[in-house]
Amino acid sequence: MPDGSPAAPADFVPGPDTARAFRDALGSFATGVTLVTIDTPDGGPMGFAANSFAALSLDPPLVLWAPARSARRFPAYLAAQHYAIHVLPQSARGLLERFARGGPGFDGLDFGRNAQGAPVLDQVLARFDCRQTAVHDGGDHAIIVGQVLRVSHRDGAALVFHQGRYGGFTPEA
Repeated sequence: MPDGSPAAPADFVPGPDTARAFRDALGSFATGVTLVTIDTPDGGPMGFAANSFAALSLDPPLVLWAPARSARRFPAYLAAQHYAIHVLPQSARGLLERFARGGPGFDGLDFGRNAQGAPVLDQVLARFDCRQTAVHDGGDHAIIVGQVLRVSHRDGAALVFHQGRYGGFTPEA
């Protein structure tokens, strides 16, 4: 608008005909970017980029994340009893691309394992080693709740996802 004020919001009812508009509206909420890693009995280590991560409880320490049911590796993530959630720094964009659809994933990547056997990465801001405690229906996603068994943390600038793009957060002066 000419005076610099924001335009009036577009109102709509979410549904099949407004799926793109609904997704765009959800994209207005900036989120951090995580990489969830598991080990599988027959497929080796796997990683999945997820921005559906949230803190749930401090006592007991619980977090949640929500993989899409349509994901090719969904059954493996649902079956994993232990996993690690890595909060990615801005500098880890290349790491994120490794785990995008068709990327090399763990192939040729240096990684360790936590006490429960989940693959872990060092160059992250935080890591939450978890044990799955519950799975809930979440429509086209499943909501996986995990008890945090161990945390690793360092300071740094987080990678952020907003309106379909990756970037960073600039605090006000």
